[in-house]
This record gives sequence, C-alpha cells and structure tokens, in this order.
Amino acid sequence: MKSLISLIIVIALVGLAIGTITVKAADTATIEATVTAQNISVSVDPGRVEYGTMPLNSWKSTLDLNAMQTATNNGNVIENFKIKGQNSANWTLASTPGNEQYTHQFCNDTDYDCSNPPTNYTALTTSYQTLDTNIPVNGTVEIQLRLGTPTATQYYTEQQVDVTIMAEAAS
Repeated sequence: MKSLISLIIVIALVGLAIGTITVKAADTATIEATVTAQNISVSVDPGRVEYGTMPLNSWKSTLDLNAMQTATNNGNVIENFKIKGQNSANWTLASTPGNEQYTHQFCNDTDYDCSNPPTNYTALTTSYQTLDTNIPVNGTVEIQLRLGTPTATQYYTEQQVDVTIMAEAAS
C-alpha cells in the first residue's frame, strides 16, 4: 500500500510538473522595405550656340539666331537648375563689356519674356546662379542667351565662351 501511495504521489508530482510546463509559441511579421537610388541628371538641347563673327562692342542673342536652349530634368527627383559662364582664353567674363571683357547673359524663357533684351536678362558669372527651381522629373526650362563682345581687344581668334547648367536635388 505504501508503494501504491508512493506511486500515486510520484504520478501526481509528475503530472503537476508537466501541467506547469507551458509551451511558448513564436510569431513573426515582416516590414517590407524598398529604396531607389537618387538620380540627378540634366541635359541641354541642342547644347550649342554659334554666335559667329561679331563686331566689337556689339550684341547677339539666341533669339537672333533662333537657337533657344532647353534644359531637361532627366533625373528621378525634383531638381533645381543653376547656371554659370566662363572666361575665355583671352577675354574675362564681366557684367558689362570692356577692354578684353565680354558679357554673357541668360534669360529663363519658360518663366519670363525674353523677347525684349536686356529686360529679364541676368549677367552670367563664373559662379553658379539660380536658373530655375523645383523642376519636376522630365520638366524643362527654356533658356535664351545674349552675348556682348569686348569694347576693345587684341585677340581676333575664336573664343570658347561655354555656359554650364548644373542640376541639384530640390530640398
């Protein structure tokens, strides 16, 4: 009988031990995450202006040449466009023409009337200036340029007077 009671107590203790053991289950959930690399890109069409041979102290524009330039946001984010000019090999870019100084100006023909120079034209500098802001993906900005030759020069060879458009992500 004692062994029966001992057996019952052992079985009861084992049952009690098994009953207090809980089985814990696990569950998961997923956070779907994606990313796209930012692409900043600009192109200019046609990307070339040929002012030709000009007299000293004279002006010519892309309106005169029917050579408007179109900058396009080829990136995948909204962009700001900036613009700058450059010194040539022999002439300095200046706000007004002078001795060995030429002037190059720009006008945002998308936002302003550029048909009556110098109204709405801004002198280019060798530092970036704002051309336009918040250009949507595939959006464009039409640009007119205007060049004034030096009042005097000793250099009568072709001068490279490039204009650079830079795109940056709009904030």
